Amino acid sequence: MAALTLAALYSPLAAPIARAQDDDSETILRDTEIEEILHKDADPVFIAAGLDPKTVKIILIGTKVINAETTSGPTILVNTGLIVEADTPNQLIGVLAHETGHAAGGHIARSDEGVKTALRTFLLTMGLGIAAAAAGRPDAGAALMYNADYFATLDYLGYSRIQESDADQAAVTYLERSGQSAKGLVEFFDKFRYEEVFDHAHQYPFFQSHPLSSDRIEALQVRAEKQPHYNTPDTPEMIELHKIMVAKIRGFMDPPYQTLAKYKESDTSFPARYARAIAYYKAGETDKALKAIDALLVDKPDDPYIYELKGQVLFEDGKVKESEAPYRKAVELKPNAPLLRILLGQTLESEDDKSKLDDAIANLRRSLDFENDNPDAWQFLARAYDEKGDGGMARLATAEQDFALGQLKDARIFAMRAREMLPKNTPQWRRATDIVLVSQPSRDDLKAIGQGE
Repeated sequence: MAALTLAALYSPLAAPIARAQDDDSETILRDTEIEEILHKDADPVFIAAGLDPKTVKIILIGTKVINAETTSGPTILVNTGLIVEADTPNQLIGVLAHETGHAAGGHIARSDEGVKTALRTFLLTMGLGIAAAAAGRPDAGAALMYNADYFATLDYLGYSRIQESDADQAAVTYLERSGQSAKGLVEFFDKFRYEEVFDHAHQYPFFQSHPLSSDRIEALQVRAEKQPHYNTPDTPEMIELHKIMVAKIRGFMDPPYQTLAKYKESDTSFPARYARAIAYYKAGETDKALKAIDALLVDKPDDPYIYELKGQVLFEDGKVKESEAPYRKAVELKPNAPLLRILLGQTLESEDDKSKLDDAIANLRRSLDFENDNPDAWQFLARAYDEKGDGGMARLATAEQDFALGQLKDARIFAMRAREMLPKNTPQWRRATDIVLVSQPSRDDLKAIGQGE
C-alpha cells in the first residue's frame, strides 16, 4: 500500500505491492496509515484490558482469508480479509477486543495445556484400540485407533471453546470500559453463524480456531445487550477512517478493474478517489494516478500518506529524484514514522548523488531508533555506507540485517569482517563483537576475539 509493503514472516518491510494477490497466500504487510488506524481503534480496548498499547503489536497479514490470531508478545495478527469483511468499525473493534481477551487472559501461555490434554486423549484412545485388538476385537480396535486423532481434536476444541467464551465475555467488559458497544462483535459473529454447519475443512480459518455455535452467540448477545453503551454508535471520524482503510486494501490487493468497478467514477468520496488513484497506478497509468493524487492533496494538503503514495508512484516509475520531495513532505508531516523515513532514506541512497548519502544515513538511522530490528533499514544503510566508502560500517549494517532475519551464520561472518575494519574498542566494534558472540561463533572466531583480533 502506499507504501503497503509485503515481506516474509520475519521481515517488517520489503518491496511495495505492485500487483494483486489472487490467491490465498499470506504475507506480512506494512503500512503506516493502516497500522495507525488499527491502533486508534484498538488502543482504548488495550488500555481497558490493562495492557500498554505500546507493547502490543498489530501485524497486518495480506490475504483475503478471514482470520485474526493472538500470539505471544502480545501480538495480534489481523488479516486484510477480516478488515474488508467488517461492515463497520465497531465490528472490527469487537474482533480486536475478542483477541485482546485472549492476550490479557493468558490463553496463549495456557494453550499448551490444551495440547497436552488432546495428546493424552489421543494416547488413551490409541491404547484402548490396541487393547481391544489384543482382546480379539480387531474391528473395534481398528476403529478406535483410526479415530484417535478425531477424538483428540474434539477434546482440544472443547478446551478451545472455553477460552473462546472467556474471550467473548472479556471483550464485552473491555468495550464497555472504553465506552464502546459490544454490538459489533455480536453482529460479526451472527453474520457468519452459518459457519458452524460447515465441516472443519470448509470453514474460514478464523472459525476453525474460534469455533462458533448458536449458544455462544446468544450468550454473548444477552450479556452485550445489558451494557449501558450497547447502542453507542461509531463516530463519523471512525467510519471515515474505516472506509479509507478498506479502500486502500482493496486498491492494492484487488486487480485494478475490480477496484474501478467497486469504486465507480460517480463516487466522489475521498475513500473512493483514493482507491481509484491506487488502481490507476497499479494499472500502469502513471499520469492519471498522479493527477488523481494531486486532486486528493487539494482536499487534504497535510495528509502524509497521500504524499507517500505520490512518492511511491514516482519512485516505481523510475522518477527517483522527483519522488524525494513527496517522501520528504511525508516525513515532515509524520517525523516519527519509521517506514516513511526508510522510504526517504532508500530514495536518497538511490539518487546516485554522493552529497545526499549523509542525509540518507541520517534518516535510516533515525528509523532504527523506532524499529531497530528492521532488516530493510539495515540493508539500505549498508548500501549507503558502502557508496560512501565506509566498508566497516557497511559490513556491520549487513551483519545487523542478517541478525534481524535470523541468519546467524551470515551475521557472524559479516560481523567478523566489520571487526577487522572498524577502529578497536569503539561502540561499533563492540557491537560487531556482540553479534559474533550471540551468533553461534566457531572456535576460530572465539580464539580471534580472545586474542583481541
